[in-house]
Amino acid sequence: MKNKTNYEYLLSDLNSLKGVGIKTQNLLKKKNINNLFDLLWKLPKSYTDRSLSSKIKDLKIGENQTVTIVPQKYNFPRIRKLPNRVLCRDETGEIDCVFFNSYEGYIKKILPLGKEITLSGKIGHFRNKYQLTNPKYVSEDSTLIKKVHNKYSLTEGISEKIYNKIINQIISNLPNLNEWHSSYILNKFGHITWNQAIKELHRPENIGKYKDNFYQRLAFDEIFSTFLVNSEIRKKIRKAKKKSKSINIKNQNSIIDKLEFKLTKDQNKALHEINTDLNSTNKMFRLLQGDVGSGKTIVSLIAALNTINSGFQVAFMAPTEILARQHYNLAKKIFSETKKIKIISGKSEYKEKKEILKNLENNKVDIIFGTHAIFQKKVLFNKLGLIIIDEQHKFGVNQRKKLSDKGGPDCDVLLMTATPIPRTLTMTIYGDMDISIIREKPKNRKPIKTYSKLESKIDDILKFISKEINLGNQIFWVCPLIEESKKLDHSSAIKKFEFLKKKYPNQVGLLHGKTDIEEKEKILNDFLNRKFQILVSTTIIEVGIDFPNANVIIIENANKFGLSQLHQLRGRVGRGNKDSTCILMLKNNLSENAKKRINILKKTNDGFIVSEEDMKIRGFGDVLGFKQSGIKNFKLADPIHNSDLFLIAEKEMRRIEDSKENIAKFKPLIKLYDRADIINDIA
Repeated sequence: MKNKTNYEYLLSDLNSLKGVGIKTQNLLKKKNINNLFDLLWKLPKSYTDRSLSSKIKDLKIGENQTVTIVPQKYNFPRIRKLPNRVLCRDETGEIDCVFFNSYEGYIKKILPLGKEITLSGKIGHFRNKYQLTNPKYVSEDSTLIKKVHNKYSLTEGISEKIYNKIINQIISNLPNLNEWHSSYILNKFGHITWNQAIKELHRPENIGKYKDNFYQRLAFDEIFSTFLVNSEIRKKIRKAKKKSKSINIKNQNSIIDKLEFKLTKDQNKALHEINTDLNSTNKMFRLLQGDVGSGKTIVSLIAALNTINSGFQVAFMAPTEILARQHYNLAKKIFSETKKIKIISGKSEYKEKKEILKNLENNKVDIIFGTHAIFQKKVLFNKLGLIIIDEQHKFGVNQRKKLSDKGGPDCDVLLMTATPIPRTLTMTIYGDMDISIIREKPKNRKPIKTYSKLESKIDDILKFISKEINLGNQIFWVCPLIEESKKLDHSSAIKKFEFLKKKYPNQVGLLHGKTDIEEKEKILNDFLNRKFQILVSTTIIEVGIDFPNANVIIIENANKFGLSQLHQLRGRVGRGNKDSTCILMLKNNLSENAKKRINILKKTNDGFIVSEEDMKIRGFGDVLGFKQSGIKNFKLADPIHNSDLFLIAEKEMRRIEDSKENIAKFKPLIKLYDRADIINDIA
């Protein structure tokens, strides 16, 4: 095993380690540690220095210390509950070694009378004598104990001693892998090899040295492996040839000219990039990223129209039926009557649904709107040319690839998200895609004024609401939970609805996750048609819904939400031409992080700045407000602290792509860090 020189040793099963049985394997697997490589990232959090030996007279009570003694006398009481004791001495004094639940044979084996033994542990004191209870480190060979021992965040059931033994075993057998990086990259990290870097990473004196070359090299490897996988996926998608769509700019411009607003520079640029892809013989695999209310939907619908005019069908998928219907209504408004537009929803009659599906298969439907149901096996297209997916953050790399394949040989894919994320994170999550960004807001959009108010000042808020209602405006009131919880001090939507209903009779509606789909749609339509003025809701209104007459949003317990989520909620207002307001209701005792989040929102309406700050506060793993299935779970790298490494990796990736360098030499790197099925055929 020791002479093995390839990466396969690192991907060996845990049972290849000496002293690791089924029980230890199962405990490690519960922590998602499945092979030797996974164990390397279980880093020491601190260490205990057992290298210095003390005499008995110099021992300090309560500290971990190492001492060399000679066992003198056994005391094995016949009463079961009493501990076994061994009296030990050195030339300066006496100490008792105390054992609970240990057999006499074991004690005699590790502490033979008259032999010089080194042991280490926490020193105690009992009846005017030093004592050491259940010492974990005991040996006749003092060199095995007189070391610096790493301390780990232990998996329950595995001792520190076993952890050290396991990890030291792997490190002493580390293979010398062939270098995969160019000399230019290695020069940035002092030419340290992967093998050396791992060894340095586990030295106790290096704990927390995140800026040192060994740590930076290993963080770069993680980042670069992700970029390599994304690059391979991009290549595979681009290899797939398709029929190009012919874009009739004259037809496109006649639609744009009829809109009630002018497209921004960013919208025009994004549309041009999408049209170029549609017109190409390579498949489009593009993300349209834009802030809340930046006008992504209109860009995607114009692209859909261009696709239809080229003789292809379009599928438009939204996360909710409400949003799907909103897009459907907008399409009906801007498309000519000659276009056959349909929507499939949960409440569609069976007969109607059957007819839509039949027409879809017979090319009698140009564009269909719906939720994920439009990609079920029974839904067949005649000539699908474009798939548009709105707000599908949870689609990971593999899911996106499958979607692209499912669309057929001539199908382009456009994903949209209103969750602006920092560039380093975009490169990681969406690195397999081309990206268009809309930063600019439409000219008629006024910035939303954001204020914070203590809950105790609710009377001031109610006065403000009464004034807004008298002006004919509508209000969102958002609460974190549906019902009261004894554990969490959150206000409930139901309770708030009852409270506001008394203040404003017949002017308040309620919406939450338990409202069924039909009722939900009715409530939202009634709100849109101004049948009531205040909508009390949970975060169900977070994504994409457009209510131009709503210009006030009140968010209770605002400190309980992440920054990006608060920004998304705030984006529900400010869609008309009136001044808009967001009020963040807070309790008195805010944490420092909560104060930071609130102040950022009050200072800026720019979602890209908000998400950058959010990532600094919360870390990249949860910046989207939920566990993202497509996100890379880095072991060492961090998109905020290692942004320089991301940029170096991006530059190196472009160099490799431009030079058409064979990436076979990177196979060990990809196999170790990503184990991506999608790149199994790399030579």
